[in-house]
Amino acid sequence: MFAIVVLSCALVSGGWFVERGLVGKTAASPVNGGRLFDQVFERVSHAYVDTLADSALYRRAVDGLVSELGDPHSAYLSPKLMATLSERTSGRYAGVGAQIDIRDGWITIVAPMPGGPALDAGIRAGDRIVEVNGAELRGVTVEAAQKALRGAPGSVVRVTIERPGVTTPLKFALTRKEVRVRPVSHALLLNDGIGYVSLAIFSQEAAGDLYRAIDSLRAAGMRTLMFDLRGDPGGLLDEGVAVSDLFLNSGQGIVSMKGRTQDASRSYADRASQAWPDMPVAVLVDSNTASAAEIVAGALQDHDRAILLGTTTYGKGSAQTVFPLGQSGALKLTIALWYTPSGRSINRPRTDASDAPPDTAPRPRYKTDDGRTVLGGGGITPDVVIPIDRSRTSDSTFDQALGKHIPEFRDALTDYARALEGSRAVTAPAFTVTPEMRAELWKRMKARGVVMDSTTYIKAAPLVDRVLGYEITRYVFGPDAEFQRRLHDDSTLARALSIVRGATTQRELLQRAANQPPPKRS
Repeated sequence: MFAIVVLSCALVSGGWFVERGLVGKTAASPVNGGRLFDQVFERVSHAYVDTLADSALYRRAVDGLVSELGDPHSAYLSPKLMATLSERTSGRYAGVGAQIDIRDGWITIVAPMPGGPALDAGIRAGDRIVEVNGAELRGVTVEAAQKALRGAPGSVVRVTIERPGVTTPLKFALTRKEVRVRPVSHALLLNDGIGYVSLAIFSQEAAGDLYRAIDSLRAAGMRTLMFDLRGDPGGLLDEGVAVSDLFLNSGQGIVSMKGRTQDASRSYADRASQAWPDMPVAVLVDSNTASAAEIVAGALQDHDRAILLGTTTYGKGSAQTVFPLGQSGALKLTIALWYTPSGRSINRPRTDASDAPPDTAPRPRYKTDDGRTVLGGGGITPDVVIPIDRSRTSDSTFDQALGKHIPEFRDALTDYARALEGSRAVTAPAFTVTPEMRAELWKRMKARGVVMDSTTYIKAAPLVDRVLGYEITRYVFGPDAEFQRRLHDDSTLARALSIVRGATTQRELLQRAANQPPPKRS
C-alpha cells in the first residue's frame, strides 16, 4: 500500500522529489517579494539542470514581469528593438533609400525611395542586388542586407546590380545619406475635385507632411478631402494631436488621458484655427486603424468635422511611454487610457468565455456636438459601415492551394514582371492581363515546383489577374502607377466616393451619411 501511495504522488506532481523535508513545512507568514525573488534566482542559477548566465536569467525575469501584466502594449525593448522603434517614430535612417525584399533567393529592389541615393543613381524597381562591397548577397536575409546597405551619412557603399534586358552587371557607388520615410504615402487629385491623401504612420513631422500635401492638392483644385487612415498603426501622441489640430477650431477638445500619475493625466485641445474650414472631409478607417489614428478619427467624428467610412477600428485606447534603460534598451509601458472629446473610451475590452463577444455586447452611447449618436468601447464605428468585400471566395481557395509554396508563387510573379520590363512588351499602366500572361505565370510557377490543380488556377483567374497586374505595373511603370491601379480596384474607396461626390459642405456630407442604408448582414 505504501508503494502505491508514493507512486500516485509522483504521478500527480509530475515527478520524483529528491529534496527532503517538504511535507508539513508550508510557510504561513506573508511573503517578502524581494527575498522570494532572490531565493528563486539563486536556486535556478546554481541548481537548474542547464547552465544559464546570470544576465540571461535577469533578462528572462524582466520579460516575465512585463508579460505577467497581461498588457499586449507593454514590453521590454532590447537595444535592437529600441533602435527599430526609434527609426519608425522618427521616420529617418542613414542608407541608400530603397525598399527591398527577397525574390528567388536574391535581394531585389521593390521600390527606390524619392530623394534617396538609389533613385538618384538610376536604380529601378526590379533590379537585383548581387553584391555589396564585393560580397555576394544571394541567400541572405532582408535584415542582413539592410545592415550591409546602411551606414554613416557620407560613407560610400558599392553595389552590383543585375537588370532585366541588360547583359552586363551594373555597378554603382552610392553615397549614403539620411533618408526620410514620408508619413504621407500617397497624395493625388481624383475626379470631381476630390483629393485623396493616405497617412501611413504618425511619425515625426506627420502633421507638417500632411499639411503640405493637402495644401498642394488645394492649389491644384481639390474641394473635398478623402483622408485614408486604413492600415495606419498610429505612432506618436503629439502627432495625433497636431493632425487633429489641422481640422478643428481653437479650443475644441482633441483627447484626454487618465493614468495613475499626475504626468499621465492631461487633456489636449486645439490651439489654432483650422486650416481649411470650408473643405468637406471624409475619413476611411478599418480594423487596422489604431492608436493615434483612432485619436484623430474620434476627435473629428465627435466634433462632426468629418464623416467616417469603412469598418470598425482596432480599439487601442491606451497610451504608452518609453522609459530608457541606458545601454540595456528601454521599457515601453502603458501609463494611461485615453478618451475622445465626447468622453468615450474606444479601448477594446478583453473577454473570457463567460463574456459576450465584443461585436454583440452592449456598447455605451455618446453624443457628438450636433447630437449624433456614437459608440464607445470596441473601437470607433464609422458613420457609414462599408463591409469588406468577401465575395471573392476563390481567393482563399487559391491561397490554400498554394500552401507552403506562396514564396515560390511570389518569386514567379516578380520573375515574370522583371522579364516584361526588359522586353518592353507592356506599354501602358492600364494594360489588360491576357490569358497568355496567365499561362506564362503558370509555366513559371510549375518550374519552381508549385503543385496545383489546373482547375483551381483557372477558377482563381480574377485574383491572378489582379496580383499579376499589380506586380507588372510596379516593376515596369513604378510604385505610383501600381498604387493607382490598386485604387481602381478598391471597392471601399469606390463606395466612399459615390457618397462624397458632389457634396459642397460638411453638413451635406453628414446628412448623406445619415441617409445611407445599414449594411446587409451576410
